[in-house]
Amino acid sequence: MKRALERDFVGYGAHPPDPQWPGNARLAVNFVVNYEEGSEYSVLDGDGRSEATLTDAGASDMGVGGRDLAAESMFEYGSRVGFWRLHNAFVERGIPLTVSAAALALERNPEAAQAITQAGHDVICHGWRWINQFQLSEEEERAHIQKALASFRNTIGRQPSGWYCRYGPSLNTRRLLAETGEFLYDSDSYADELPYWENVDGRAHLIVPHTFANNDNKFARGWFAHSGHFFNWMRDAFDVMWAEGADQPKLMSISLHLRVSGHPARFAGVAKLLDYIQSKPDVWLCTREQVAQHWIKNHPPNL
Repeated sequence: MKRALERDFVGYGAHPPDPQWPGNARLAVNFVVNYEEGSEYSVLDGDGRSEATLTDAGASDMGVGGRDLAAESMFEYGSRVGFWRLHNAFVERGIPLTVSAAALALERNPEAAQAITQAGHDVICHGWRWINQFQLSEEEERAHIQKALASFRNTIGRQPSGWYCRYGPSLNTRRLLAETGEFLYDSDSYADELPYWENVDGRAHLIVPHTFANNDNKFARGWFAHSGHFFNWMRDAFDVMWAEGADQPKLMSISLHLRVSGHPARFAGVAKLLDYIQSKPDVWLCTREQVAQHWIKNHPPNL
């Protein structure tokens, strides 16, 4: 097992392990809804600027010169409307869902936190706030992790199953997470299509990789123009991985955002994708916690 933070260009190589997904599924599919609204950079939270990333305003500087009330309201839409549209779609279809939530965001919408709890959605911690984790000092980052854990105990009554911070971790993140002993895994990697283990200060630490490829952030970046682009991309990724799963089953992660896919025109592609995937056999629709627990049981670390 390689040491954490060393780069590994080999991974599982030409012969990845058989994940032995439940029911001998050819493909495991995990939907992750990112809940960031209310935890982003904000003048009211002392950050000196308003966040506009992944909104219909883009991330460019509009020259507002203070609070950007338009950008603020676009984030509010995600929490007020987008969450419910996506939440209802998964609940109505009985599809397991992972909510990657910044702790402060859930504090600011108790009704959504209650709905997440009642639905039994898997919850992964998306940081205390949706900020650049890699810019925090070690002590700041440690404090943010502890604040997030305490916050989740209050809002949803349980610990998050895993951790995934904005964009990428700091050099300290994985070690600080392992220190707590509270997380089954982290998803601060885009390096594979299967979970894998790392040695973090002598501890076996599980990584369940995330995705920037199968991600609705392509709308905000101008790479998707309409729901058909989203659906075709995700369907093609699913079809390739499902076909490969006859010999080498993998995990497909699909990442959504409340203020992006929560809008009707983009949501149409999400709904179509959910129905398409549910129509296919030999698919394990799962949460990230289920993936982590399955990997721990069936593919324990070999230190």
